[in-house]
Amino acid sequence: MAGLPDMVYSDGIRKYQTTVFGGYNHTLAAGDGEIYDMQNMSSEFAPLLSPRRRRYLLRTLTKPNGLYARDGLFWVDGTGFYKDGEKKGDVADNRKLFAGIGKYVIIMPDKVAYDRDSQTIVPMEKSWTGSAKIQDGTYSGEDAKANTIYAAGANWASIFNKGDAVEISGATIHPENNKTIIIREIDGDNLRFYENSFVIGDGGDQETALTVARKMPDMDFICENENRLWGCKGDTIYASKLGDPFNWNVFDGVATDSYAVEVGSAGDFTGCVSYLGYPCFFKDQAIYKVYGDKPSNFQVMSSASLGAAPGNERSFAIAGEILFCLSRVGIVSYSGGVPQSIAAPFGTQRFTAAVAGSDGVNYFVSMQDMDKTWGLYVFDTGKNMWEKEDQLQVLDFGWDTELYFLAADGKLWMNGNARTVPDGAQLEPDVESFVEFGDFVEGNPNMKGTSKLQIRMELGEGASVTISMLFDSVGQWEDVATLTTAKKRSYYLPIIPRRSDHFRIKVTGTGDWKIYSIVRENYSGSELM
Repeated sequence: MAGLPDMVYSDGIRKYQTTVFGGYNHTLAAGDGEIYDMQNMSSEFAPLLSPRRRRYLLRTLTKPNGLYARDGLFWVDGTGFYKDGEKKGDVADNRKLFAGIGKYVIIMPDKVAYDRDSQTIVPMEKSWTGSAKIQDGTYSGEDAKANTIYAAGANWASIFNKGDAVEISGATIHPENNKTIIIREIDGDNLRFYENSFVIGDGGDQETALTVARKMPDMDFICENENRLWGCKGDTIYASKLGDPFNWNVFDGVATDSYAVEVGSAGDFTGCVSYLGYPCFFKDQAIYKVYGDKPSNFQVMSSASLGAAPGNERSFAIAGEILFCLSRVGIVSYSGGVPQSIAAPFGTQRFTAAVAGSDGVNYFVSMQDMDKTWGLYVFDTGKNMWEKEDQLQVLDFGWDTELYFLAADGKLWMNGNARTVPDGAQLEPDVESFVEFGDFVEGNPNMKGTSKLQIRMELGEGASVTISMLFDSVGQWEDVATLTTAKKRSYYLPIIPRRSDHFRIKVTGTGDWKIYSIVRENYSGSELM
């Protein structure tokens, strides 16, 4: 890392100073002053070294099934759906995907929506089955042929809305009446369509088990873009009617129509997200972007490039106006062109699962490695560096003025760098942190004698820090000193002189501390001793 030039004294002792500390670099190439491993560190005060702030525990869920934040904090605990701590209804007991559009919070795979106005959960699909007659009726106050479904006591307005596209099935007298069609008028027990929408006999067709249903396609992933709800499943992209997430089969030839298209490429979609004003759909090795502002000019453009790895649809998050996700080669950044890997600091580490969120500048991602171990990592887009926090497995992140994350053990956390702290929030205990630097060779391939460390640092009240060293990557870490003084100052740490090819330094702390510089004193020996 950058610092002042090394200083050489008449007795041959050199001083090497590091004043700028970088982020996580878990590779064998980590050089003098670079950090090979860490825990609970933060880039907040970079280039200084400092641990992360303590988080706030808001509550603990019994069975966490999902978290969403948008003008409020929503979560699912078992079968209960909650807004800001108040239960609003019940849903299925499984993991959830959310999206927000207008006054609705969409909850998948349940195909239900939370209505903010009525504060109720409403189904996105509706269905009616019973005895009904397909007959002549009226339209716009005029007589109309073969356009009405009449069912005594149906009260259609309590089920459907004018403009809904409904699928009619169960017609046996004239099976061609089984079709998807758009409701034009609702008049009590009469459901009206355009004239001659049906084929009927004289006096109409009395059907004993007619079904009228408004349906929503099965979708694995959803997002909102430009007042439409978008989704995908398999090889197909779907878009709802403009401003109406309940209708997916309205094809009137107008700008507000629904939309669907099969892209015709290998593999299933692995996720979708709204980015830079476009709905973007990802496969393992391809990215699709939908251009246009209405179905008549929608164009799906594809690029063969790194996409999202299967099972990692929750790794999408936008930080610093850049979209990030986990691909098969690690975390990549996407700005609308070709995705770029930012996984180099992880070296040979490989990750199989990821869940991510953002506070606008920092990309937070909880990842599982090949050993099934979870870790929470943070990429600072402003300083272009990674930091490693702890072993927290996160199920979902949410941003609503503050960054929230729902852990696998049910704990609902708020990030430590908070603007406001809600009543009843519990501040977690003092954070235990450490940094382990890469090999110090001081630019000298010869054996060298190390005799002194000088560390300029600041400790918060109640904090403590232990400095340890390891020589030539053998033996055990040797504690050099434990520091507890709660003010900014320099500490000279004499150590037993030791000749070595290289050495490492570890700083282990509890509480709040900051390191401003590290100076090493050593003298050069021969190639072998």
